Amino acid sequence: MQHLFLYFLALGAGVSVATQQVLNGNLRTALASPAWAGLVSYAVGLLTMIVAVVALGERIPAWKTMADVPWYAWSGGVFGAAFILLVILLLPSLGAATLFALVIAGQVLAAVTLDHFGALGLTPHPVNAARIAGAALLIAGVVLIRE
Repeated sequence: MQHLFLYFLALGAGVSVATQQVLNGNLRTALASPAWAGLVSYAVGLLTMIVAVVALGERIPAWKTMADVPWYAWSGGVFGAAFILLVILLLPSLGAATLFALVIAGQVLAAVTLDHFGALGLTPHPVNAARIAGAALLIAGVVLIRE
């Protein structure tokens, strides 16, 4: 039962991402700037995370803890910003369904690759026939969903 709840939360995260990007597209149009739309999205996101940290009673990590974090772990925000900007730029041309089908296919291909090699600190999960079939079906879905 707990797994089912976690699956629904993960689906909710997907709904959140798609909705966020459509709203960012609206912001791009209103501000006439994809970069400003991305900046506003990140600023509101930062404020939201500050509220979450306070609401959850999280403490500031010790300097030693932060110093021990691998250098590459600090770069997640760069990838997040690239994602936001690219989606804001591509949404009007590709449409939401095609764009997110491609985004999801890219995420799955990257995740399967990272899992296989145990990259960036992941526990290795070797590629197998089921994973390859799943990735192929997602790519087939991209072909079917595009306009």
